[in-house]
Amino acid sequence: MPFIKTADGTEIFYKDWGAATAQPIVFHHGWPLSADDWDAQMMFFLDKGYRVIAHDRRGHGRSSQTWQGNEMDTYAADVAALTDALDLKNAIHVGHSTGGGEVAHYVARAKPGRVAKAVLIGAVPPIMVKSDKNPGGLPLEVFDGFRAALVANRAQFFLDVPAGPFYGFNRPGAKVSQGIIENWWRQGMMGAAKAHYDCIKAFSETDFTDDLKNITVPTLVMHGDDDQIVPYADSAPLSVKLLKHGTLKTYAGLPHGMCTTHPDIVNADLLEFFLD
Repeated sequence: MPFIKTADGTEIFYKDWGAATAQPIVFHHGWPLSADDWDAQMMFFLDKGYRVIAHDRRGHGRSSQTWQGNEMDTYAADVAALTDALDLKNAIHVGHSTGGGEVAHYVARAKPGRVAKAVLIGAVPPIMVKSDKNPGGLPLEVFDGFRAALVANRAQFFLDVPAGPFYGFNRPGAKVSQGIIENWWRQGMMGAAKAHYDCIKAFSETDFTDDLKNITVPTLVMHGDDDQIVPYADSAPLSVKLLKHGTLKTYAGLPHGMCTTHPDIVNADLLEFFLD
């Protein structure tokens, strides 16, 4: 399996499919998943002639189960190490949820020529946790509850999240897929409990305001208005206002995990943005 080694010795697993001369798309997964969460997008864009790349964030999936460095500065540095190792130029970076925060943090710091465009899907920026500066955010107690549930019974917690709010399977009339639920559980349980625990703070308390302001490439912000994980009103509309070249696409009734539940819609809009 392909890995790159970072400055602190962490091994980052990655997939790299397609011609080396094709324009690269780099996919950044959400918490607590892995590169496998992008199957529907990677297969689609590989068929369209792109080079598709996805990595497992440190502590997740097949990457090293680090007990430290599970925060946004290091996540972004790991991405920089990967893009340097593969010498990616003119790449499109696509991030979902926590991966959207990682994209913002990396793209705002990327070397010239590395990044052509960015996409934030159901993404955590600008900041999730409630404060005086962010009154519409979620109370810290919500994230404390995530941490408590993870420590108490991670295996059950990682069934409850996909079976309920992540994919909107708790909504009346939802078409529930047991395979999707179990695949989420499989990806989550591959990673490290300590890294997943730390990552909750990283995705909920990191303030990406300055990152968004410093991004100069065209950026598409995609968000379902029935997102029960990253509430729409306190994320996408606020992010697009901070971006220099941001475009917002809102999806009526779609859930947090819409890349998996509605790949036909998401992939078509991504392709349109890539070709624009």
